[in-house]
Amino acid sequence: MKKIALMIAAMLVMTSFNMSANDAVAAGDNEDSDFEVSHPFKKDSENPKHWSLDFGGFYLGMGVKHNWDAINNSFEVGMLDVISLNYNSLHGQQISLGAGIHHRSYSMKRPGMLMRDDHGVVSLDAYPSVNVDEIKDRSSNLNMWSVQFPLRFRQTIYKKLDVDVAGILMWNTYARVDNHYELNKTDHDIHFKGLKQNNVSFDFTASLTWDGTGIYCRYSPGKFFKEGFGPMIKETWTLGLAIVY
Repeated sequence: MKKIALMIAAMLVMTSFNMSANDAVAAGDNEDSDFEVSHPFKKDSENPKHWSLDFGGFYLGMGVKHNWDAINNSFEVGMLDVISLNYNSLHGQQISLGAGIHHRSYSMKRPGMLMRDDHGVVSLDAYPSVNVDEIKDRSSNLNMWSVQFPLRFRQTIYKKLDVDVAGILMWNTYARVDNHYELNKTDHDIHFKGLKQNNVSFDFTASLTWDGTGIYCRYSPGKFFKEGFGPMIKETWTLGLAIVY
């Protein structure tokens, strides 16, 4: 009888140990980790994590203010974060450091077009005709492609309504001028690159989004060209649409 009682007690202890072990494994399977990878079309999950890799930040904007009168208009397009490391406080604040791509284009007013002299200096010049009316289908554009590194802070102010501000380090990798006009029924295209643009500049953005989509404003205070190699293009303001921002 005593042996039977001991056997029953041993079985109860082993059963209790197995149940505890199974519960621990189940808890481990359900426990949230501190890291997750998301993508532009997925918002925070039901159990958001502190750290995540995010992909997103599409935008398209039009220039609303330029300091150089020869500019007719400008536009920009890009992806603020091709990839970013994001920290979420889980209380409505997010901080991220990322890398993205940016393209900006300035269109010149008629009848001038951008040309470059033998010293590499870009300036506004006239189309090659005494009679301006003979020039058809005119366009002169200054283009810049950049890699950008934004440091962003986001604050949720109501449900999915977010305010986002960022300081952006710009690495301006490539610039080009594209001219086109028609004279005497003949098309003329003039393209040149190798411009003396400032390789590093800083931009600032602010956005208001609902569930990642909304409006943004961007301020670009830096000079486009290095000193003495082009017109004083700086202090550009842009307004636009932020998509999955």
